[in-house]
Formats: sequence, structure tokens, C-alpha cells
Amino acid sequence: MQPVYICGVGMNRFGKYPDRTLRDLAGGPIVDALADAGVQARDIQAAFVANSMAGIVTGQEAIRGQTILPAHGISGLPIVNVENACASGSTALHQAVTAVLAGLYDIVLVLGVEKLFHTDRSVSYRALSSATDLAESAAGGGSSVFLEESNRRLAKYMERSGATIAHVAKIAEKSHRNGARNPLAQYREVYTVDEIMASPVVTAPLTRLMCSPIGDGAAVLVICSQAAARRLGRDQVRIAASVLRSATGQSDASMGIAERSVTAAYEMAGIGPGDLNVVELHDTTAASELMLYERLGLCPAGGAPELVDSGATEIGGRVPVNPSGGLISRGHPVGATGVAQICELTWQLRGAVDGRQVDGARTAMAHNAGGTVLGEPAALSIHILTSERRV
Repeated sequence: MQPVYICGVGMNRFGKYPDRTLRDLAGGPIVDALADAGVQARDIQAAFVANSMAGIVTGQEAIRGQTILPAHGISGLPIVNVENACASGSTALHQAVTAVLAGLYDIVLVLGVEKLFHTDRSVSYRALSSATDLAESAAGGGSSVFLEESNRRLAKYMERSGATIAHVAKIAEKSHRNGARNPLAQYREVYTVDEIMASPVVTAPLTRLMCSPIGDGAAVLVICSQAAARRLGRDQVRIAASVLRSATGQSDASMGIAERSVTAAYEMAGIGPGDLNVVELHDTTAASELMLYERLGLCPAGGAPELVDSGATEIGGRVPVNPSGGLISRGHPVGATGVAQICELTWQLRGAVDGRQVDGARTAMAHNAGGTVLGEPAALSIHILTSERRV
């Protein structure tokens, strides 16, 4: 893939902000990302705005980006609204990368923003449940497709690998510990394995502290061509691979959506899983993270329990996973999540993180997935980033 660079990043602390609008949430991260890149609003040539749930939660449909960006000095240019469930943010990045690779633009802004928290929790749940095939969900009796699929996959993986719920709790413990070191995380409390296992059950065997929360937030990237990055003259992070795939219904096959996507990304970047120094993956639950280790090539088949027990995914381990705290601790404002992952990895590759820095990180991967259809994620994106000095 031809060089495309991340020149600026910015995000706010994820949380529950009932009195802030999408426009409010986006403001600070936009200012921070532009300043980080050394550009001004007038330098942006196109913008891709990721949001998935505003139609149900706030009532705003159709032109969300156009209602947000002009207040921050960005108007008159192409503004593309991107909706792809929890993968909206990474999909917007993929679209931005594609546009830069096509030679259409040199400097592009990617905004992921979500206002998922509602004082009436049923509104938030209704928004989340919309990321399924509603006709199929209704035919199945109205139970949660997400929970059905998660529990089905977890039960099969436990049987095949010997993993236990204690391994899931260990992963959650790691995520909460990492999040406690992240000033932008929604939740910054540390919990023991026993406390995690004793927290209220959400859907057996998963407890509340094993699951990602509902929240609001925004994250922003400034994406540049090689020519623009050279003009800016700073240390940059290169996007070495950008892959987006959709479901095929082969979730139980050896090449499900995650395997197909990550294989394509490794090939595009010219690396293998052993070259990764840090990973941010889409841990809607700690059980998801457990199963993704194998699917992303971080361990051999059935090897996730051993990987967890070895400490390899801890900061300081062989391949630290979710140093930000992941969705479980950093938070999961749906449209912002995929962009926030890239912010964290950019900071890691710059060596600019206090308290949770992965020493010597040069190559990173982000995995972001969304929705459920045909028995697997409806959309899934993989991005591989590499650190480059003075392009």
C-alpha cells in the first residue's frame, strides 16, 4: 500500500454526558487533532464523520456531520457521513485512506462521535439492538442476537481450548488495570479477579465488570498523504494496512471474518503477527478478547488460556493488548471507538504515553468490529500502523 500517514490525533475522556450534544463532544478533539498535526481547519480538504446511534438516541439523521463540523470551522468541503455499527469509526478511517490513496485529497479529517447514554436506558438498548438483522431477531423470539452469539461462541471455545471463566476474569482485570492508568478512560477503577467474578451477572457466565459500558465521546484523526506529511515535517505514523470486510456466515470456519481480514492486513503490510508490538482490539466483553487472540493470530489454535496465564498480553509482555483499557475500561461510544483505538496506538508508536507506554513499540494493530448478521460480525476492520521518523 502506498504511504498514508496519521499526522494528528485528539480525543476526549469517554463518559456519560447527558447535557452535551454531538457538536459539543466533537469540539475539543477537533481542536486537539488539528493542533497536533500543525494544520488549521481551512487546510482540511474532506471529512469523514462516523456515528451510528444518533438517529435513535437524539433524533438527528441524514446529515450528522454537516450539523457538527461547521461550528468548528469546517464547511464547504466534502463531508461524508459513515454508519457501520460499532465499526463506524474504522470504516470512516478506511474511507479516508482510500480517498488519499486515490489522490483526491492530501489532508483529511476523520471524526468518530457518539452520544449513546440516555436517561431512559431502554433508548440506548434499542439503539444497540438495531445493529442486527431485525427481521431475523424478531423471528427468533426477540432475544438478544449479540448475547446469543457471544455465549454460543464462548461455550464452544471453552470446550475446545480448556479456557475457564477465570481466564475471562483475568483479561477483564488487565483491562481495568490499564484503564486506571489512562486519564481518558471512562472507568479508572482497579478490580481483582474475585471482584470481577462476583460482580452482577449480565448474561451467564459474564458479569458486569467483564462487559463494556454505555457512554459518550469523540475522537479525531488527521490523515495525510506522503507529500503533506513531508511538508509538515514531523515524526509520523504510517498506515501500513487498511482492511474492511463484511460477514459471510462462515463464523465457525477456519477463515471467518476476523481471520480473513487479519490475513489480508498482514499481507498488505508485509508482516506477520510475530511482528506486532501492541494491539488494540474490540473487546465488547473480556470473552471476546479471549477468543480474538486466536482469530488474530496472536496464539495457536486453543492457545488463548496459555497466552493469558503467561502474561504475554500485559504491558511489558510479548504483545500487550488494549493498553488503553479497551472497550471495557476506556469505554465504547460506538461511532468513536474505532477512531479512539487509532489515537491510542498513535500515541504508543510515538512513545508519548505516560504510565502505560509499551516500550519500543514500532508496529501496532487495531481490530474494530460491529453489528451481528449471519452469525458473525456484520463489519470488521483491521488497521496496521508503523512508526516512521521524519518522513
